[in-house]
Amino acid sequence: MTPQLHGVALVDKPAGMSSFSVVSRIRRVFRPLGVSKAGHTGTLDPLATGLLPICLGEATKFAQRLLDADKGYLATVKLGAATASGDAEGEIIARSDVRPSGTDIQNVLAQFRGVISQVPPAFSALKINGKAAYEYARAGQTIEMKPRTVEILDLKLLVVRGDAFDIAVRCTKGTYIRSLAVDIAIALGTVGHLSSLRRTLTGGFALDAAKPLDQWMEASDAERASWLLPTDSLVADFPRLDLSVTQGIDVRNGKVVALHGGSLPSALSDDGLLRLYDEERGFFGLGTLNASAELRVSRLLSTAQ
Repeated sequence: MTPQLHGVALVDKPAGMSSFSVVSRIRRVFRPLGVSKAGHTGTLDPLATGLLPICLGEATKFAQRLLDADKGYLATVKLGAATASGDAEGEIIARSDVRPSGTDIQNVLAQFRGVISQVPPAFSALKINGKAAYEYARAGQTIEMKPRTVEILDLKLLVVRGDAFDIAVRCTKGTYIRSLAVDIAIALGTVGHLSSLRRTLTGGFALDAAKPLDQWMEASDAERASWLLPTDSLVADFPRLDLSVTQGIDVRNGKVVALHGGSLPSALSDDGLLRLYDEERGFFGLGTLNASAELRVSRLLSTAQ
């Protein structure tokens, strides 16, 4: 059997496309290479551009790692007009002539660093009673959007341009940059919305390593395959454990493998997960190690790999 191709495609998503549409196109061009499964690792709004890692084949088993990862963005906040959606695509619902100074903006940004509470936008994919919030909003129905706690790990003012300013944001999962833009404007004593958004970081992946969607679509099969990052790049933050071929076979067969002191990694992750390798398969999955140095499998690549 020919091994199925699997790995991570780093796509620079264009504006005007949904994340689902990008995934569908990438899946289609990789289908001749034996790829049937594909999934993104955190949606981007159609308005947004930037880094969209797409997991292919067996890599989809490890996509949750990026869904839970910190994200980085470049965002433009436009002051003076609030919109129903919180971004440039929504209907204007309020205006203000107040224009804060750069110093005012710097001072207010300090209030948003660290752990904050924010209300998700009504026009979002957040599920409420089994339906996306935007479905209620588009139908003219008012629903309660409950506040959530997120953390803004870093927030910098880059440049002020008239009634707009650019910020760099690094945040935890579940943060809505649209809500952040609206809340910053309100804290400045005015109104505003998010006019552009570009994702620059997802976990350990950066935008400068991504290729535009057009390049992925126009490349040859060989080029596309060569651009894929290996599946273990999704779990690169876990300690590595190299096993013998026999140990690897035992672990893949569900056996508990007792390890000797010299085989143990010098440090473990908070959840005790390890990247597992052997000389025959290379990376083949994740395992956990208990206090007695007994190794158990946690998640495996398919045995067909």
